[in-house]
Amino acid sequence: MQVLVDTSIWIDYFKGAAHSKALDYLIDENLIVSNEIILAELIPYLKLKRQTRLVQLLQTVTTTPLKIDWKEIILLQSKCLSADTNGIGIPDLIIAQNAKQHGSLIYTLDKHFSLLKNVALPLIEWVGTVKNETNHP
Repeated sequence: MQVLVDTSIWIDYFKGAAHSKALDYLIDENLIVSNEIILAELIPYLKLKRQTRLVQLLQTVTTTPLKIDWKEIILLQSKCLSADTNGIGIPDLIIAQNAKQHGSLIYTLDKHFSLLKNVALPLIEWVGTVKNETNHP
């Protein structure tokens, strides 16, 4: 199964922090994917900091095409607002939808995805962490 690696994990990885070993495992097993939103969040900052090698690394990761279903995004946002979970931005909803469309797990440190799972369980029950899903560090 593919794992969509969220921006928060990449930042953690670049700092050599807690989730580096798990991401190393996913990279070695060729399980990671990304999308244009995640790359748009990461690459401009890395270019600004002249991190050419990291930009090149990210550009080699397989990207899953975004096919935004705005009706579903509106439905998810409505469910979030109805459940008083209004801190979830449209980019996170699109990332969640993208993972769902491609049958990917989301590997993230962002609590928004857990909130989404609680609000719209039938639509996004696929959200998980690599540690829980693969039993690796």
